[in-house]
Amino acid sequence: MTKNHSIEKALENYAGLCRKNDEFSPVLFKQYGVKRGLRDVDGSGVLTGLTNISKVEGSQYINGKKVPCEGSLWYRGYSIFDLVSGLRGKRNAFEETAYLLMLGELPKKDELDQFCALLGNLSVLPRNFVRDVIMKAPTVDLMNSMTRSVLTLASYDDTIGNQDLDIQLLQCLKLVAVMPMLAVYGYHAYNYYKNHGSMYVHRPRKNLSVAENILAMLRPDQSYTPLEVEVLDIALLLHMEHGGGNNSTFTTRVITSSGSDTYSTMAAALCSLKGPKHGGANIKVMSMMADIKKHLGKRYTEGELADYLTKILEGEAFDRKGLIYGMGHAIYSINDPRATVFKRFVEELASSKGREQEYQLYSTIERLAPEIISDKRHIYKGVSANVDFYSGFVYEMLGIPVQLFTPMFAIARIVGWSAHRIEELVTGDKIIRPAYLSIMKEKEFISRDERG
Repeated sequence: MTKNHSIEKALENYAGLCRKNDEFSPVLFKQYGVKRGLRDVDGSGVLTGLTNISKVEGSQYINGKKVPCEGSLWYRGYSIFDLVSGLRGKRNAFEETAYLLMLGELPKKDELDQFCALLGNLSVLPRNFVRDVIMKAPTVDLMNSMTRSVLTLASYDDTIGNQDLDIQLLQCLKLVAVMPMLAVYGYHAYNYYKNHGSMYVHRPRKNLSVAENILAMLRPDQSYTPLEVEVLDIALLLHMEHGGGNNSTFTTRVITSSGSDTYSTMAAALCSLKGPKHGGANIKVMSMMADIKKHLGKRYTEGELADYLTKILEGEAFDRKGLIYGMGHAIYSINDPRATVFKRFVEELASSKGREQEYQLYSTIERLAPEIISDKRHIYKGVSANVDFYSGFVYEMLGIPVQLFTPMFAIARIVGWSAHRIEELVTGDKIIRPAYLSIMKEKEFISRDERG
């Protein structure tokens, strides 16, 4: 935007008015018993609904006292550990888990084959959509690009106002199928027009899995190894759903409860996920790791690494925010089960790429950081590495550019959003409308002429 000093001055004054009139003491939340961020003081989420889709557990109540426990995550009653163990070495882990989350049960072989075929048939964008929508306004903010594309797809759907459940399911499945295309094509458009890179648009192939197609569409030669596909498949599986209480899934339930359409609902969820407090954690981890490697080099002692992590935590290094990124979670204390599951795949991929030394750095930080944080911070629960601590490293080893890190999260999480949308449509009958306590003071109106 062109600079306009009068506008800048006005906005500076307006911002001052907002700070003056919109800010109030955080003490008031405690005074009035308001659960800030819909969370209790100990971090527990305030119950706002019921779900049969998934469950997360990071603590248990023993004799009335909340006690941290080993982290657990279930999809439709199945432990994430059992799911990953049962699907390891098999194709279509993403598709099988998507069937489970959206339809509520594990598919038989013929049901899975039919589901995969359906997603393959739905992996088609309207004629000229890539040229007229995705390439029309390329941007480094691929989440915005994907959101625009999702909203535009609504214009091509003649069933937009149909509330029948089968139509709602079809719309969700369509978006699950095309989300990888929206992300990868959006990146290629940005890379060509803004980054002066090469342009190639590979169509997804119906006989390939979602993970295979992502790598094939992203790479010039469309090649990939079985291990790369398996690791990406598991990464998508682990990011697919997380208990229903996260910001983007709650957004999905809120928008669905208003009666809005599928495309608007998913666009809102994408807007929520793109927030750096929600979906961008792995990018911050990668930036932090680059900073650590820059300052410590390839040869360092464990003590030197611990000292530098302490500087980061005390706001003396990296971005000076006082955070060791990738550590800690709102629910998990002892461990994030997703990180626990994922770590073995990360190690295997790093070994195949000749990047064992970098993996060792991650592993050492995972061990040291919780001790340093516990020593320097007053915390009510334990701290451990979360899934985002490793996911950025994995994406980078797979040649996935950093601009696609959050979109990769969205490609997976739209399955969970879809499951929650369908559950809300089936069981919900009220618009979600929370209450805010007003602390406003009433005033007498002053006429314009008397305001000076």
